[in-house]
Parts: sequence; C-alpha cells; structure tokens
Amino acid sequence: MGQSAFEATAIGAWAPSRRRKVAAWGTHLFTATGVVWGFLALLAINREQWVLAFAWMGVALFVDGCDGTIARRVRIKETLPNFDGALLDNLVDYFTYAIVPAYFLYQTNLLPADFELFAVAAILLASAYQFCQADAKTDDHTFKGFPDYWNILVLYMFLLNSDPQINLAITLLCVILVFVPIHYIYPSRTTVLRKLTVMLVCLWALAMAILLLQYPDPNRWLLWGSLVFVVYYMGLSLYVTFKKPATEPTAPTAAQLP
Repeated sequence: MGQSAFEATAIGAWAPSRRRKVAAWGTHLFTATGVVWGFLALLAINREQWVLAFAWMGVALFVDGCDGTIARRVRIKETLPNFDGALLDNLVDYFTYAIVPAYFLYQTNLLPADFELFAVAAILLASAYQFCQADAKTDDHTFKGFPDYWNILVLYMFLLNSDPQINLAITLLCVILVFVPIHYIYPSRTTVLRKLTVMLVCLWALAMAILLLQYPDPNRWLLWGSLVFVVYYMGLSLYVTFKKPATEPTAPTAAQLP
C-alpha cells in the first residue's frame, strides 16, 4: 500500500500551502518595489524636487524596514526555496541606499565641485564591496562595516546645509568605515536594547518627516536634537562590537584529563 499524502509530507520536505506561496511571492514583490521608489527619486532629483526625492527614498527605506519581518513570518525561504530573496534585497538596497543618494550628491552643491565624481565613485565602489561580503550581516544580527546609510548621510547634509568640504571629509570617512569591522546594529533584529531602539527609530523617522515638511526652514532645535539618535546608534554599535563575549567552557588540557 502506498504512503498517504500526510505521511509523504511528514517524511519529505515541508509542503507550503497555496495561500502561503501567494504571501511569499507578494513579499518578494513588496521588496522589489524598492527599485520603483528609487527610480521615482531619480526623476525627482532630475527635476530638482529635493524634498520629493527624499520622500521616495523614505518609502524605499520603509519597505526595506518591513519586508524582512514579513518574510520571516511567511517562512519565505522554505516556501520558495528556488528564489533568492537575499539577492533581490541586496540588488534593491544597492540601488536605493547607494546609487540614488550618490546621484543626489552629484546633482547638488553638497560636495566641492572638483571632487563630486571622485566622492560618488568612492561611494559606489565601497558599497559594491560591502554588498558582496558574505559576512556583511553577522550571526548576531549586526552589519559589519558601515552599512551604506548614504541616504541618511545625504539627508543630514541637505538639511544642515553644511560646508561642502566638511561633507567631503565625512563622506570619505564613511567610505573608510565600510572596511573597518565595527558591528553596526540592525535596529529591528539586534537583540541588545531592541525595543528601545525600534521606538527611537520611529521617533527619529517622525522628526525627519517633520523637518522635510518644514524645508527650506527646518526647526534647528529639532534637527540638532535628531542627532541624539545618531549618537545613540553609534554608541550602541560600538558597545556591541567591543563588549566582552560570554565566558564559554574550554576543552580540557592534557593535564586535566583523567
């Protein structure tokens, strides 16, 4: 007598339902929309609609912040094992986190005129390296090396209207930090102070939305106050990087063996 469908499923691979497959494909589609929001940001940049460009970058950031949680909930790797969602996510992120903000820098006066192309090339090359590192996302849910937050960096340069020479120095420093193995926290996944971090991310995002709505005259107190979260983020990342690991039992030496 042949095996029942239940027995075959129990013995073989987990069989996802049609509903779960639809949810999984929908999640991949949700992730892929990031390239659309990024393209709309490029169009806004070409039209010198700076605030609108950041609005589209913000939508892409929102998608990237939510799709991983949804993917884990629908067990996306098991449901669609032949589709590489991680590769899709990296392609979208490279476009929206590196190419789009780099183009924004190139099309504005935020960098010294003689160094615009050099700085943009440094961003794109360093980011290409970062996205191809197998351990860019660590087992403890952090990013190793500066995690290509170029959109956020450019946003602060834009709102602060900082000196182009200072912007160039900060840009090159962040390019160098791509190669420095500091573990930057992944706000929605790093377990250390996760609830506090998520709450602060939400407050920070609200503050940035208000500041963009106030442009070209953003509230300076709110703008400088928002940097408190940046300091918190860097401080927690350094703590996670340099904290002492928990003591683990070591293998007995020859002298300790019976």
